[in-house]
Amino acid sequence: MKKIECIIRPEKLEEVKDALNQLGIKGMTVSQVMGCGLQKGKTEYYRGVEININLLPKIKIELIVKDSEVDRIVDTIIKVARSGRIGDGKIFIYNVENAVRIRTGEKGESAI
Repeated sequence: MKKIECIIRPEKLEEVKDALNQLGIKGMTVSQVMGCGLQKGKTEYYRGVEININLLPKIKIELIVKDSEVDRIVDTIIKVARSGRIGDGKIFIYNVENAVRIRTGEKGESAI
């Protein structure tokens, strides 16, 4: 099993969720996060005063999936979340040793 963790622009969340649902993804965790990377924040003006905002709002989506589904899911996220501008986000993939469904006690891939 693998954990796919992706950081995307907030405005892309619904599109990514819809695309993942079409792939048959049944569960995901979505969090509102703040971060910066190459984008380095942005400058805004409030009542004529320049304000530098270093951390920008992002969305983090976490999925636990079968090894065989990883490439298809990652390709879909890239296709849907890409705008071509700095700040589109990142995708991280981790190995997952085990999973346990608390309600039934199922373990491994049957728990996801």
